[in-house]
Amino acid sequence: MIPDEEVRLTAMSKTAGCAAKIGPGTLAAILEGLPRFSDPDLLVGIETSDDGAIYRISDELAVIQTLDFFTPVVDDPYTFGQVAAANALSDIYAMGGEPKLALNIVAWPNCVNPRFLGEILRGGADKVKEAGAVLAGGHSIQDDEPKYGMSVMGFVHPDRIFKNCGARPGDVLILTKPLGTGLVNTAVKAGMASDAARKEVIKVMTTLNQKAKRIIEKHEIHACTDVTGFGLAGHSLEMARGSSVAIEIDMGSAPLQGEALEYARTGLVPEGSYRNRSFCAADVDTGDVPEDLLDVFFDPQTSGGLLVSAAPDVAGRIMDGFAAEDIGTAFGIVGRVTGLKDKYVYVRSAR
Repeated sequence: MIPDEEVRLTAMSKTAGCAAKIGPGTLAAILEGLPRFSDPDLLVGIETSDDGAIYRISDELAVIQTLDFFTPVVDDPYTFGQVAAANALSDIYAMGGEPKLALNIVAWPNCVNPRFLGEILRGGADKVKEAGAVLAGGHSIQDDEPKYGMSVMGFVHPDRIFKNCGARPGDVLILTKPLGTGLVNTAVKAGMASDAARKEVIKVMTTLNQKAKRIIEKHEIHACTDVTGFGLAGHSLEMARGSSVAIEIDMGSAPLQGEALEYARTGLVPEGSYRNRSFCAADVDTGDVPEDLLDVFFDPQTSGGLLVSAAPDVAGRIMDGFAAEDIGTAFGIVGRVTGLKDKYVYVRSAR
């Protein structure tokens, strides 16, 4: 048994949070060989790599199902539980729904005092309670690396689903949380992050996308997804491909966590960023954007914000709503949608 005072959760895994995801290129190759399922009530499947699956129960009700878990992104077990739960719940909000039922997914090393696991589960339970959902059990296994997450079920009206495709030329893109969690968490793991950066990244990762979603759903939007392990690069690329449009991202206007660029310049770049860059290379034009901003563009996010495509006037009203209601994090316009071009995504910077 590892002495309690020596337990450091992030040191027990090779990667942290959503940066632990299998690379998008590898994952795409795997999914290509799987059989396709057809059902008239399956409203959203794997076709556009959306945030979850949606199945219609009746003309008035559809069920959203998602699952997400990962290795520790922070050392404090209670905070890790909150982050993992917020990240799993986010998929429901990204599809326009409200979470209703959650189940825990746990992998835990026998050499660590189980009281730490108890704190992780308490953090997750408190976040589910904050979301107004119910936690009703789960499944656990023994593993050398700790892992935690949830399977979450939510409800949505079949006519009010948010999808990650459907963006239209002329739309602008809103991002509801600042970028940089992968960079900052890498700095934290290396013992090089400031207290301010550590507090900011925890606030970003533990903030539910609930408030933002409830404001967005009052308006007509064309596409929505949440920005997680594939970064703004990967998720904007998925949106562009699924919508058959091009997207122009302005990293000069993107909301960033305060010290993310500093850590990028220092070389504290997570491995997942390089996987994202490799996957996107053929379809993304990075122009002459500075390397530090590109590191943020490709940075894998954990419990990131919602990326929303809407007409400019609608986007303005949504932004006003965010400011009036205080959604808890920085937000901003990060790009616009155009007709198809040679590439799907073009990155620029006026910063």
